[in-house]
Amino acid sequence: MAGNSQRRGAIRKGGKKGPTVGSGGQRRRGLEGKGPTPRAEDRPAHKAHKMAKAAAKRGGAAAARPGGASRGASTRRSGGKASSEVVAGRNSVVEALRAEVPVTTMYVAGRIDADDRVREALKTATSRGIPVLETPRGELDRLTDGAVHQGLALQVPPYEYAHPRDFIDPEAPGVPLVVALDGITDPRNLGAIVRSVAAFGGHGVVVPERRSVGMTASAWKTSAGAAARVPVAMASNLTRALEDYRKAGFFVLGLDMEGDVELPELELATEPIVIVTGSEGKGLSRLVRETCDQVVSIPMSSAVESLNAGVATGVALYEVARRRRGATR
Repeated sequence: MAGNSQRRGAIRKGGKKGPTVGSGGQRRRGLEGKGPTPRAEDRPAHKAHKMAKAAAKRGGAAAARPGGASRGASTRRSGGKASSEVVAGRNSVVEALRAEVPVTTMYVAGRIDADDRVREALKTATSRGIPVLETPRGELDRLTDGAVHQGLALQVPPYEYAHPRDFIDPEAPGVPLVVALDGITDPRNLGAIVRSVAAFGGHGVVVPERRSVGMTASAWKTSAGAAARVPVAMASNLTRALEDYRKAGFFVLGLDMEGDVELPELELATEPIVIVTGSEGKGLSRLVRETCDQVVSIPMSSAVESLNAGVATGVALYEVARRRRGATR
């Protein structure tokens, strides 16, 4: 035969077109789906899978370095705000090291003019076992996003947040005392509040995931070391977290100038409580206010319109601690 007739398998066998007898099952199987397409991260040959694997490896290595883990409660888990941070500038670096902020790496520019701050930073980093890397200034500019670093910078690891439910522990010593923050955006306020919670026997602080400050290096420094002892939890929904505390037997008290009860008249101080502090400008949000069992105000002279959020929380914590001491005598 002419054409392709000499090629093996080129001659059509049988006079009829179409599928041969018994091919129906094969065709049905061929039409069956293979299930949903796996995510890009789950496909070994995909670039996203390799990037995710490399990121996980880097994260594990950072946690293994000296100073790589946050020092706080043993029950910590990463929250939505977890991200590394860079502290830049000689004064900022020295202050962060003095405050024992957790650090994974210190970067020093090549041929830096060493003054007292640089020498102190190098000595402290060496004594704490922090890796010190000599870095070109161009790379330091990139790492610090163009900030004035003066040849010195620190890499701060992501803070590992607790879960709000971690503070509902019947076996915890003392009467439960938790502070929740509603719309606080200044890290210095958060650090001051963490310090007050440690001073007056509180068990922890809760911050919402959105529209709120997180545990940054600045907050850690302001806490003056208290952040190493007081866990900070992150709530995906603050109102829901407060409702969970109420179901567990806590009383939720909001701090506001337009309170129903003045702080000296507070009768719930000896009970398990959550003190909620709102932002200095807007106060408590509507849903959070509606969730509170009581809204408490701090009496002040007419010469002062309002207190800083950190100061107001410290005053409330002091009054609670004073009443609890009186109740145990």
